[in-house]
Amino acid sequence: MPTSILSSARRQFGRRSRQVGAILAKDGYKGIVDRALFMASDWVRPRKSKWEVFPHDVMAADLSQPFKPRTPKISPGEPLTINWVEHPAGPGSGGHTTCYRMVKYFDRLGYKNRVYLYNTYGGDLRYYEGIAREYYGLTCPIADVSEGMADAHAVIATAWPTAYAVFNSRCSGKRFYFVQDYEPYFDPVGSQSVLAENTYRMGFHAITAGKWLAQKLSHEFGMDADYFPFGCDTSRYGLKPGGGRRTGVAFYARSRTPRRGTELGLLALEILANRHPQLELHIFGEKVGSLPFKFINHGLVGPTELNNIYNQCFAGLNLSLTNVSLVPYEMLAAGCIPVVNDAEHNRMVLDNPHIRYASATPHSLATALEAVLDIPDFEAASKRASESVATASWDDAGAAVDAALRRALEA
Repeated sequence: MPTSILSSARRQFGRRSRQVGAILAKDGYKGIVDRALFMASDWVRPRKSKWEVFPHDVMAADLSQPFKPRTPKISPGEPLTINWVEHPAGPGSGGHTTCYRMVKYFDRLGYKNRVYLYNTYGGDLRYYEGIAREYYGLTCPIADVSEGMADAHAVIATAWPTAYAVFNSRCSGKRFYFVQDYEPYFDPVGSQSVLAENTYRMGFHAITAGKWLAQKLSHEFGMDADYFPFGCDTSRYGLKPGGGRRTGVAFYARSRTPRRGTELGLLALEILANRHPQLELHIFGEKVGSLPFKFINHGLVGPTELNNIYNQCFAGLNLSLTNVSLVPYEMLAAGCIPVVNDAEHNRMVLDNPHIRYASATPHSLATALEAVLDIPDFEAASKRASESVATASWDDAGAAVDAALRRALEA
């Protein structure tokens, strides 16, 4: 037995020695340090993941016996009262930006909006209320959903955990679900993905970002579903007058959001960099670590700087493995040609002839970006791309949501 233990120890020592030697040869001492830091962080990380929904809300939600709330009658043209149930948001959340655009649109119509925060992380609600007001521009009442909701015409869930709070609430108001993505895809197959999928069986009326989600929820779950078109904030994104020569490619990186395919995009950029070493590669969305090619590391930026980046670039790479993001329309407005992964949800929702599609492989994406560089008379093509989204107004999206609410409430 001692001989066996000693032999095993020798094998492990030999394996680790060779591993260290290989890392030193490839990445130098920095590779050893990075590996050690990673191992240390893995030892101290919590072993239990934080749930995004309160377990007591899940247990209270008996889908076989749904509560049937009273829906107050509305007269034609009467302002609506709407309860929105939201996660607390930090600055820069695309999902909250779209949702709060709707809230502010309805404020302008004279509707009574209330935002209720579903706070599973125990954060300071006064802090998050401040962000909602200062960053997103909300002026309506903001409260904690755990303290109960007042009666309304419409009660709207905005993410799968909030749907449990809406399902369990006993306030009046027809239940709606403002769906911006297919959220069961956000987690590996397991308890949370199943809990997310179950919210589509709660009997809510869905209002979705784009047609793909409406069709998916209607066909697979039998939900009543309407959709609104994507808008573009052309007050912030557009061609800069007298803009200089374009010299680069932009990439939206967000590694903590797997559906944005960051690793796949970085491989495509490495191939592109090898083919065109003079090309400037702009990476935004988050700060990334060292890469095997030269790039400009912008990190998280605001709209003004982002528009400047777009105006320096021929093309932009934006990957979306579920519903599309707002980025392709922003790029188009600035005359930057987006390259996206070829998928039904992207083609159906974007529906724009100036967007380039490529298979979700590094070589195909790199080749599609390369093809944009070779567009003859790029300046004219860039101008046409910008004009293609000039009328993509968020007010049109708000009007579509308003019409869907009223149809459902009057039915």
